[in-house]
Amino acid sequence: MNIELLSEDKQSNRKEFMNNEAKWPEHTEEGQTCYNAATCFTLNRKQGLHTNQKIDDTLLSYLNTCKREIIMEIPLRRDDGSLMPVKAYRVQHNNARGPFKGGIRYHQDVDLAEVRNMANLMTWKTALVDIPFGGAKGGIAVNPKELSEHELRRLTKALVAHLGPNIGPHIDIPAPDVNTNPQVMSWIFDEYSKLNSSTSPLAVVTGKPVELGGSIARLEATGRGVAIMLREYCKYKDIDPSSLRVAIQGFGNVGYYAAKIISLELKSKVVGISNAISAIVNPAGIDIEAAKAYEDEHQGDLSGFSGAKHIGRDDLLVIDCDVLIPAALSHAITREVANKTTAKLVIEAANAPTTAEGNAVLHQKGIFIIPSILANAGGVVASYFEWTQNLQQFYWDYEHTVAELDKRMVKAFWEVIAVSEKHGIGSRQAAYFIALERVAAAALLRGF
Repeated sequence: MNIELLSEDKQSNRKEFMNNEAKWPEHTEEGQTCYNAATCFTLNRKQGLHTNQKIDDTLLSYLNTCKREIIMEIPLRRDDGSLMPVKAYRVQHNNARGPFKGGIRYHQDVDLAEVRNMANLMTWKTALVDIPFGGAKGGIAVNPKELSEHELRRLTKALVAHLGPNIGPHIDIPAPDVNTNPQVMSWIFDEYSKLNSSTSPLAVVTGKPVELGGSIARLEATGRGVAIMLREYCKYKDIDPSSLRVAIQGFGNVGYYAAKIISLELKSKVVGISNAISAIVNPAGIDIEAAKAYEDEHQGDLSGFSGAKHIGRDDLLVIDCDVLIPAALSHAITREVANKTTAKLVIEAANAPTTAEGNAVLHQKGIFIIPSILANAGGVVASYFEWTQNLQQFYWDYEHTVAELDKRMVKAFWEVIAVSEKHGIGSRQAAYFIALERVAAAALLRGF
């Protein structure tokens, strides 16, 4: 499963939170918009949006600080007998509302700053969709393509042993992320169950195969959540979704299912898709299943697909479209892209795909943004369903799972719209406003 959950801006905002005289956050257009948790929280405070006087700079500083950061060096015995030290991280940001929750990624560029920022993001995402989790993230600094399956299994099981009591069904629940999949989650469950005789060991991790307690529809959940956002936006703006032209950057798990559901169920035209290698466009609409089959048969290269025209990979972001869905890379929508795009709606299917400068331009142009903490929350909602089913040992069918996912995502969308309209603020700021109110309330009730 190739769910690309990448980091936000890596700058620390602690000093800004602690300084009562702080100026408007950078890149907020004189305080009119914000682009991440720190700038949105500061902007909310400056505008006096929070009526609870206990939400002050000290509380914001606390909520922006990670509760625990675990740095490990795991000795991996290679198949040839050599020993390879591997850096690994697990950052637990906040658990005021429930157990820590977040994926584990395997990538050679993983570092502590990136994992820290992703853990922060997960706290606000779970709060926004109102599921009883906090935020965490993990990563191993390794290129999994350079390891054999046996080495990956040994490394994964060693990670579980190194984390020890810091993960568990009611402590911290990992999930798939970049370059990890249901097989990796199965290894985590297996090792944890051997080391812990507690009840419900299945609930230690989500994103497992259905045969090991995984949730039906988990694979499509993030992409389906993106499609639900487009559908609800069309209701909000009274637009016929079949009239829309959609461009999607990223054709992995999230991008593929988003494209499939948008084209089949909403009848919108997906006029452009791209992956890490290539990009294609067709103003008349792309046959998503045919494109996927071609990609699978040609090692990911879409350039020869006969049902569309091949273009430069990065050009996909600026093709003529009504809806732009970045579903691959962080910081994809730069100032330049924002200036050139013709889209009226941006749905952030990737984490932090819009730079601060790009966000300011989108705001100036009046482009509606569905922020990543809402747009791609379908995956963690489905993980919540898997966790509860593992604890109860009572499993849902596909129809019930999809219906419950729809209900959660729709509720979150309209809550963001309500706050946005009430306070006259952007959708991103409204989303962070709701998330902060919920996490702050839980922290204060627990005695912060």
